[in-house]
Amino acid sequence: MATAVGALLCAFTLLEVNYPRLSPQSQLAIFAMLGIVLCFLTTPPARSCRNHPLSRVGDLVLAVLTVLACGYFVVQTEPAFSRFWINGLSLGNRAGTETALDFAVGGVLALLVLEATRRSIGIALPLLALLFAAYSLYGSSLPEWLLPHRGYTAGRTVSQAVLQGQGIFGVALQVMFTYVFLFVIFGAFLKETGAIGFIIDFAKRLFSRSDGGAAKVSVLSSGLMGSLSGSAVANTVTTGTFTIPMMRASGYSAPMAGGIEAAASSGGALVPPVMGAAAYMMLEIVSPPVTYLQIVQAAVLPAILFYFSLFLIVHFHSKRLASPTGTMAAAAGCAAGTSGTMETAAARLNPLAGIVFGGAFVSLLGFLFAGFSPFRAVSLSLVVIIVLSSLHHSTRLKFHSLLGAMRGAARDVVPLVCAAACVGIIIGVVTLTGVGTRFPSLILPIAEDSLFLALLLIMFTSIILGMGLPSVVCYLLLATLIGDVLGDLGVVPLAGHMFIFYFGMLSMVTPPVALAAFAASSIAGSPVMATAMAAFRFSLVGFFLPFMFVFRPELLMLDHDGGPADITHIVRAFVIAAVGVAAFAIGIAGHCFQPVSRRARGLFFLSSGLLLFPGNSTLWEGFALPVHDLAGGCLFIILMVMNARSGSR
Repeated sequence: MATAVGALLCAFTLLEVNYPRLSPQSQLAIFAMLGIVLCFLTTPPARSCRNHPLSRVGDLVLAVLTVLACGYFVVQTEPAFSRFWINGLSLGNRAGTETALDFAVGGVLALLVLEATRRSIGIALPLLALLFAAYSLYGSSLPEWLLPHRGYTAGRTVSQAVLQGQGIFGVALQVMFTYVFLFVIFGAFLKETGAIGFIIDFAKRLFSRSDGGAAKVSVLSSGLMGSLSGSAVANTVTTGTFTIPMMRASGYSAPMAGGIEAAASSGGALVPPVMGAAAYMMLEIVSPPVTYLQIVQAAVLPAILFYFSLFLIVHFHSKRLASPTGTMAAAAGCAAGTSGTMETAAARLNPLAGIVFGGAFVSLLGFLFAGFSPFRAVSLSLVVIIVLSSLHHSTRLKFHSLLGAMRGAARDVVPLVCAAACVGIIIGVVTLTGVGTRFPSLILPIAEDSLFLALLLIMFTSIILGMGLPSVVCYLLLATLIGDVLGDLGVVPLAGHMFIFYFGMLSMVTPPVALAAFAASSIAGSPVMATAMAAFRFSLVGFFLPFMFVFRPELLMLDHDGGPADITHIVRAFVIAAVGVAAFAIGIAGHCFQPVSRRARGLFFLSSGLLLFPGNSTLWEGFALPVHDLAGGCLFIILMVMNARSGSR
């Protein structure tokens, strides 16, 4: 039954997005219904209840209730069922005059959404939704510092959060339906053709004789995979199954292998063109509006810098461990990165799977640049995948393969559907109470003294909210609450939204709740917190990148007014940032040409700080000299020369 529901969910989404026949609310009601029903059919209320007869009966009852509740919205919205409309009015036209039956169905659906979300992603988001609902009901009793309001009845709260188009059936679920799920299907189809295996084998061939080759395979394959999946945890589980044992065989410790994989997988959601769901959320939220290509363009250089940093840290770390002063027992294996698996990668490389992967990737970008909407571009790319894969039996998508791809895509999207519906409750309350327009009053006074302090507060808020929540949910919540604040602070709007998203994503590798690191530790068989700390250390440059592109919007290819930046300014900002990232990587790894002393590591960090955070320019003979950049660059060159000379001695 679950397979049939999953296939139906995929087929309905593909057809209705490209050839719509229903009203938007009916589309989302059926989309949510299928996703939530699939959750109840596949996810037990607790692990101990799995396969228990009474539990299965309860799951079926909840699934039936979901069908009835969501079906009610379709019947009360679609003109084809107008004879069943209460008082002759559709649900949308009954806004403010809803009936007791409307409120009852809305309340039941809200409870079903909360339970489905608890099962699929945990208790954190449902509790947050209940907290916001309580805020709506009891806002008049709150103290001044908690932003009180006049308070709303339960019926008014249900109307806003469930019945009308600003809650459950609002922007969050709309983005999942219109954009995100199609890209999930795109990734599932590629996986069934063997393209994911090609990514890993290609990375093995590329780095088979490089220092830290096994770790670099993890970085590259996770980045490529993440650019398609957009999910840190799913990426970790998919590529980590292959790369973590490979790193362990090359001499890396279990926590280090898991940490590298978790860091690389988390960064995958920052890589265009998919970028998880953030890019599509930004299409709906950023003001003034931006195009999908503008978002992709803005994400390119920060993603390159993140993976450049990860490559350098892995490279220098491997050289340090392989040096005479290194401490790894299997240092030679780590340095060469050539286990038997690495050496035989070339023989297994399947060029036909590479053609499918390359054709899908190029066609997707080509359709986007040709002006097609994201959902139409990915739909056409699915056709390209099917056509290219049919050219050889090793990649061909047979019926059972297509069914498996649909089942896998539906399974992967269930947590996102439930989370989007749940976060819709929160957004409905935020819209009803106006807290989103009042929340900035808490941050603006801080920003008057220091923009950096305000950004630091937003960073910690993003990381805390991101603990246990999907990154897209974290982004959506913060964008709703404080997205406009950053514009008031003089930050380029797109840079501000990218800032929020980056820290929501990095919560995947930030202890104590680092979900990507937890997944990696289960594969590596390593202690959870040791793996999380290793992932945090390898991802550290990601915590500086958002500050960099807020203060240097040229890294997003934007000028300080939000328009296109001059190419010379873009190149200058990127080169400065790349040198700063290199200095940071050397400081983290403690090795360059030769091992780096503690004092020199501190100086490398100082050089990195001067380069990554621009200061004021000083006029000299009519020229504006960037003092921080010049000082950081000169210090970096001096340190590199000294390290190289120490090796020659």
